Amino acid sequence: ELSSQKKFDEIKKANQAAAKKLVEDQFSSSSEDDDEDAEIKQGKILAKTFTIYTSQTDGDASELERTRQYMNEAFQSGAMTCLICIASVKRNQAVWSCCGCFCIFHLVCIQKWAKDSLFLVSSPLTDDDFGKKDYPWPCPKCRFEYKRSETPSRYYCYCGKVENPTLDPWLVPHSCGQICEREFKPSCGHKCLLLCHPGPCPPCPKMVTTTCHCKKAKPVPRRCSAKEWSCHLPCGRTLLCGQHTCENSCHAGDCQPCPRVSKQRCICGRQTAERLCASPQWQCDQVCGKPLPCGNHTCEQVCHAGPCGDCPRSGKRSCPCEKSKFTLPCTEDVPTCGDSCDKVLECGIHKCSQRCHRGPCEICRQEVEKQCRCGKHTRRMPCHKPYLCETKCTKIRDCQKHQCRRKCCSGNCPPCDQVCGRTLGCRNHKCPSGCHRGSCNPCPETVDVKCNCGKTVIKVPCGRERTIKPPKCKQLCSRPPTCHHSTQEKHYCHFGRCPPCRQSCQKTLTCGHLCPVSCHDEALVKQTGLHQSAGPWEQPSEPAFIQTALPCPPCEVPIPVECLGQHEVSPLPCHSANPYSCKRFCGRLLDCQNHTCMKECHHVTKLNSSADGKKVGPECSQCEEECTKSRPSGCPHRCVLPCHPGDCPSCLQMLKIKCHCKLSILYIECLKLTCADLKEKECLISCKNQCPKEV
Repeated sequence: ELSSQKKFDEIKKANQAAAKKLVEDQFSSSSEDDDEDAEIKQGKILAKTFTIYTSQTDGDASELERTRQYMNEAFQSGAMTCLICIASVKRNQAVWSCCGCFCIFHLVCIQKWAKDSLFLVSSPLTDDDFGKKDYPWPCPKCRFEYKRSETPSRYYCYCGKVENPTLDPWLVPHSCGQICEREFKPSCGHKCLLLCHPGPCPPCPKMVTTTCHCKKAKPVPRRCSAKEWSCHLPCGRTLLCGQHTCENSCHAGDCQPCPRVSKQRCICGRQTAERLCASPQWQCDQVCGKPLPCGNHTCEQVCHAGPCGDCPRSGKRSCPCEKSKFTLPCTEDVPTCGDSCDKVLECGIHKCSQRCHRGPCEICRQEVEKQCRCGKHTRRMPCHKPYLCETKCTKIRDCQKHQCRRKCCSGNCPPCDQVCGRTLGCRNHKCPSGCHRGSCNPCPETVDVKCNCGKTVIKVPCGRERTIKPPKCKQLCSRPPTCHHSTQEKHYCHFGRCPPCRQSCQKTLTCGHLCPVSCHDEALVKQTGLHQSAGPWEQPSEPAFIQTALPCPPCEVPIPVECLGQHEVSPLPCHSANPYSCKRFCGRLLDCQNHTCMKECHHVTKLNSSADGKKVGPECSQCEEECTKSRPSGCPHRCVLPCHPGDCPSCLQMLKIKCHCKLSILYIECLKLTCADLKEKECLISCKNQCPKEV
């Protein structure tokens, strides 16, 4: 149970990972990147294959288009299709290529095809005839015939040098990577310079010195594949009529018949007519009519050349039955001999029983015992009448399906005249051939596989249109955008949904700025919480992705904003661009003009519009400190007022102080004492009494 549960969990995780990858691939362009990498790699391989050829042509690759098409099909997944089994030809499968149409088949399929074809051709033969003739087998596509000995038995590369070529990702599939060296067709003595490749070899790129068709121009160096050239001067060769010369420009092959018209006599010379100079010999429709040597008859031949010859009635002539000969004048007819005719009648068995006579013999009227054509019945009847019975043949025809059903068949039954009608391998059409044994020929139809817009088309064998990958289209996608933009991003034609729009949103936000983020009209959002578990045994499912339009995010444009206390200006995102506290002390000078507001940066209401921005407001704190201003020198008292602006009031307190003689205590105002000079201080401190000190 534990092992089965573990296996179940592994399979579940694999399926979930595959589903997630499918969702990601559907809405991403990673597949396009992979295709671009594959195209780059394919371009490098093609360039490597064509290097030796293009080095001979100074980089000109215009003659390689047909070969390039075959090689592109070899690279494209699913492009090469075996017409026998209607399946893709893969890189690691053994193949065989037809030398006539260069179509590629699975080696196993073509071997079975050749075996079945030889069996169908040789099946009507007897054992004695079999093996006396080397019957050919045809290519399924172009019907090019191969001998029995040419039936492929081993897997070779395209050029036929290497058996079982190894699979190399940096070579053309089924190629050995060596120089092809097949002889060009038509043969010119040179060999192909490409690396081992599918399809036909390109034209020969070698340079040869050759003259024009009429041999009048000087020899010039030209490509071997285009060594036949015309100097465009008049040909000048004498035509078959012997009177005129060819006026056409320098050309290949024999000159055309003379196009001029001239008066020419017929063979007998009686009539003259205007006729083409190229056909001087012609007959009129008059009988010759010249007297023959016998003097009694005239020539009955139509317009002829030369002498008329002897009279056909002269010399020895035979009677109608050719048993007797007579020598008579040409004016007399040969009589009948009176003997029996004895000529073999049309039946080929009996002879004519009439006397020697002119004209054809009568039909055979003898009664004979005749056997019917199938040999099952006999009847006595006139020899000239055929005898066919009503028995129908029950033999099976060569298709091995239907009976002959022909009346009185001789045993050599004709081929089946019914239509095969079996469904072909393409599953779309039925076999139009006559009823036959063995496998039906591949469907000859081709189907167009189009891209989404229909401008790029490839032809594939019928039946492969359901599995073949659509062609890559280089046209831009013409679908209307599904978001709020008027035009969508440029991308190539494709199937399925368009990729998500990556343009800037540019919607106007409530603040007046434009949304700078990528378009979010079709954002992928995980859909969770919709499925309720039936119980604790049910595993939680992966969240589904849905496309939905998301609101624009908050505006992030930096806006310069001053703090509440006007200490600094900082750039803030537009969506949060409101007055803020910079966390510093307020610092405004209070009404006492001695201290500053110690509150955290806060809003200050201006009492009037003309007031200074740094002036204290009602929101600031009130100063509750004592006056700490310095007192006049000698005043030991503090200011009796709370912290205040301006100078402190005069100190009116009384100082208790002893006089000079230390005998009396005086009370003096602090202001008077602190403001007096030395003489005045001595006077104020004196008690005015007699000094008791001794001298």
